[in-house]
Amino acid sequence: MGADNCIGGPSATPKWSPVRSPAMTDADLTQAAVRTYLYGYPMLYNLDETRKVFEGSTTLVDDAGPNRFGPARRLLGPEAKFVTPNNDTLYLIAACDVSAGPLVLDVPDTADRYYVLQFVDAWSNNFAYVGRRATGTKAGRYLLTAPGAGAVAPAGMTVVEAPSTVFAIVGRIQVNSDADLAAVHALQDQFALTPLAVVQGGVAPGVGAGLPAPAAGVADDLLWWERFRVALRAFPPPAGDSEFVAAAASLGLTDAQSPFIEPDPALRKVLVDGLEQGRATVENLSRNALKIVDGWSSAMHAFDYNLDRLGLGTVDAPEWKIADRKNAYLLRAAAARAGLWGNHGYEARYDLLWQDEHGELLDGAHAYELTLSPAPSVDAFWSLTMYDEPDYHLVANPIDRYSIGDRTPGLVTAADGSVTLRLQRVSPGADQEANWLPAPAGRFRPVLRSYQPSGSMLSGDYVLPKVRRLG
Repeated sequence: MGADNCIGGPSATPKWSPVRSPAMTDADLTQAAVRTYLYGYPMLYNLDETRKVFEGSTTLVDDAGPNRFGPARRLLGPEAKFVTPNNDTLYLIAACDVSAGPLVLDVPDTADRYYVLQFVDAWSNNFAYVGRRATGTKAGRYLLTAPGAGAVAPAGMTVVEAPSTVFAIVGRIQVNSDADLAAVHALQDQFALTPLAVVQGGVAPGVGAGLPAPAAGVADDLLWWERFRVALRAFPPPAGDSEFVAAAASLGLTDAQSPFIEPDPALRKVLVDGLEQGRATVENLSRNALKIVDGWSSAMHAFDYNLDRLGLGTVDAPEWKIADRKNAYLLRAAAARAGLWGNHGYEARYDLLWQDEHGELLDGAHAYELTLSPAPSVDAFWSLTMYDEPDYHLVANPIDRYSIGDRTPGLVTAADGSVTLRLQRVSPGADQEANWLPAPAGRFRPVLRSYQPSGSMLSGDYVLPKVRRLG
C-alpha cells in the first residue's frame, strides 16, 4: 500500500482553513460537502472492493492478490456479501497496479462461449471491454499501461491505457449448468496477467504505489474525507470535473498535506453533517434515481456516466453518455450503491423490479407471477436473479436457486415463446417448481439481466410486464 508521503504527505500539520467566498455560509459549505460526498462516494466504495482483491479478503473470488486473476470456482450464493452479484457466470477478478510497469493480458479462445472482461478505473468508470461482444472469442494479447504512458505495443498486442494506475478487471464467464463448471475452470486458468518486463525476458518490476493510505492522526468522523483527499491526489479526475474539484478544494480536499488532524470545531461539524446527509442522499438515490414504470426501473443507461475515458470495446457515442456531469455523477453514486461494477447497457442490460401491478413494493408475504412475453431478445442469455432489500444480497432458499433464466434446466416455455415465472417464499407446488424463483420472507428486489441484448432489448423498445400479485 502507498503511504501518504508518497503523494506529498505531511511534514507539518496544517490547520484546516476552507476556501470560502465572503458570502459563503456554513450551510453553503455543508451543501458543498454533500455534493463532494456524492462525487467521491463511488471512488472510495470501488477502491474498498478493489483493496479486498489486492489483500485476498474479497468474498467474490478465491486466491485473489495484486496483478493476478482470482477465480470464483462456484456460482455465487448468499455467502457473497457484495451488492447485486450475478449468479450466471463464474467471476474472474484482478486488482491491477501498473505504476511500476505495464502488464500483459493473455486471454484464451473460448470457442464462442460468452465472456467479458470489464475494466473499471479508480473512479468506477468502465473504460474498456475485452470479450465476446467487444473483441470476439479468439485468443488475444493486450498491453495494459498507466495513464499517459504513450506505450507502443509489441507485435501481436493491443494497447489498453488505463485512466488510473490502479484499476480492476471484472471478468465473467458463462456457466450453463453444474456439469459445465469443469470446462469453465479450465478456461479461467488460461487467463493470465504478466509484467511486460517478464514477457520480454527480464525480471519483474518492484512493487507499485498501490492504494494511498490516509494520514495518521485523523479522527474516525473525518476519516472518510481524509481517504478521499489522498485518493483524489493519487487518481486525478478528468479536466471536465473542474467544478467538482473546486468544491472539494473549498473543503481542504485538494491540500497536499492533511488538514483534518486538528480542524476547527465548526468546520468539523460542516464535514460531519455533510457526510451524514451525503450518505442519506446516496440511499435515496439508489432507490429513486431511476424512474419506475410498471414496477420496473431500467438500468439500461445507469452506467453511462463515463464521459471522458472510453477505450477498447466501449461505445463512444452520445446515446451512451449522460451529457450533464451533475446528473451523470448523481447516477454514478446510485449505480455504485445498488450495483457496483455493473456493465454498460450494450454489454448487459439490467432491469430492476420493485413493485407489483398495484404499485406496492414486493414482499415475501405475498406470491407473484411474472410473464415475459416474449422472452428477452439476447445474443447471449438472460436471467432473473433474486436479491433481498435493502442490502441487495443473494437470498438463501431451500432449493439453492438464486436465479432463473433461459439456461435453467426444465424451464417451461409456452408455445408462443413466453415464460411465466413464480416469485414467492414457499413452493408453488411440484408442478410449477421448474419456473419458481424463491423469495425471502421480507422485502425483495429481483433483477432481470440480458447479456448482449439485441433487438427490442437493445433499442429500449421491449415492454417490461407488470407483476401480478397472487395473494
